[in-house]
Amino acid sequence: MSTTELSAETTTATKPNLLAIINSRHGLRLITAGTLLLVLLSITRLITGADDLTSSGTMGTTLRLTVPILLAGLAGLWSERVGIVNIGIEGMMIFGTWFGAYGAWQFGPWVGLLMGVGGGAIGGLIHAVATVRFNVDHVISGVALNLLAAGGMRYMSELVFVGKKGGGISQSPPRKSAIPTFDVPFLAGGKLFGWKSPDMLGSIEDKHWFVISDLAGILRGFAFGMSWATLLALCLVPLTAWVLWRTRFGLRLRSSGEAPFAAESLGVKVTRVRYLGVIISGSFAGLGGAYLSVVSFSAYRQGQTAGRGYIGLATMIFGNWRPSGVLGGAMLFGFSDALKLRRDDSIPALFLFISFIAALVMVLSIYRKRLIPGVLAGAFGVLFLVTYLTVNKVPSSLTQATPYLVTLLVLATASQHLRPPAYAGRPYRPGESH
Repeated sequence: MSTTELSAETTTATKPNLLAIINSRHGLRLITAGTLLLVLLSITRLITGADDLTSSGTMGTTLRLTVPILLAGLAGLWSERVGIVNIGIEGMMIFGTWFGAYGAWQFGPWVGLLMGVGGGAIGGLIHAVATVRFNVDHVISGVALNLLAAGGMRYMSELVFVGKKGGGISQSPPRKSAIPTFDVPFLAGGKLFGWKSPDMLGSIEDKHWFVISDLAGILRGFAFGMSWATLLALCLVPLTAWVLWRTRFGLRLRSSGEAPFAAESLGVKVTRVRYLGVIISGSFAGLGGAYLSVVSFSAYRQGQTAGRGYIGLATMIFGNWRPSGVLGGAMLFGFSDALKLRRDDSIPALFLFISFIAALVMVLSIYRKRLIPGVLAGAFGVLFLVTYLTVNKVPSSLTQATPYLVTLLVLATASQHLRPPAYAGRPYRPGESH
């Protein structure tokens, strides 16, 4: 991106009407894709009889499993948009799990979430100092941070948790209390001034109508037993989109990842912006880790993140470095994981659903004259269809691997459309181009 192009982008950012048109087209594509997926899900449910595919219980579980991966993906987005590759998200999440659990044990769950954010921010600052100040290779710095977090938090557990009731070298004492949940009145039977309202979405879901009941089940999953922490995490998606694409700070941040020397020539303090971007990235990762130890579980446990930081990076790539895409990728992984936890016999139905999606991707790719993605999608579609037709009971080992297979399928078929920030991972030294 040249100086002229950056100036033009600055002018564009001040024209909300043009941005509204662009966003409305993007929104229309998302609505169309969501509608197609809903129809395919409903067809799959009718063919297989697997009602759990779109049940509100599955959707609620999906949300709880989605949030840590979503926050990890947003952490990667903030960092790479500013030009810093963040392999250390896993380590920042580990910081978040430990500090979040400590805060929830000592002061309560909300303080625990805040302390988790602070712990992740510390990890982000360490990564920023290494990559921005000393120009350490981004991957090496991230891997070192992951190792530091794993060993460091075990040492901290030995100092703080050993000898306390319920605590030990590999886990913390339980939290003081849980973050409350709520049901939306009328939609999911929530209480209104002490009166229990009707559960309209639940009654429609029980009818098992084509598409309508599926939509009701999905919406009820967002309205029944929702944790306030989950709602907070979901609100960070539009907030991230607004900050990055509608504010001057967001423009400076993105320009630092696309063309830092051009941004520097226009007066952007690239080094400062990069520090802020990576620290914010660490805060998101820390919140994801704290969600695991405070909301998903009642305490910190060693190995609690279970590679979710790396999965978050995969959702960021799948989402093409955009918040809405990260949300879609995180929910895809969370959905396949939720089916595995709720009912193993729903996994074959998921294979049929994936074959439908692959067929749709193949048709669209061929229509757009993109043969390689079309061939890949067709091959995956045939593979999953044959698996559905020939396998009556999925082995437990394959069931455990299903979320990862889904992620690999999506990344393989979407790889031709990806555009990372132009300067992500490349070294930058202020004033070098002058």
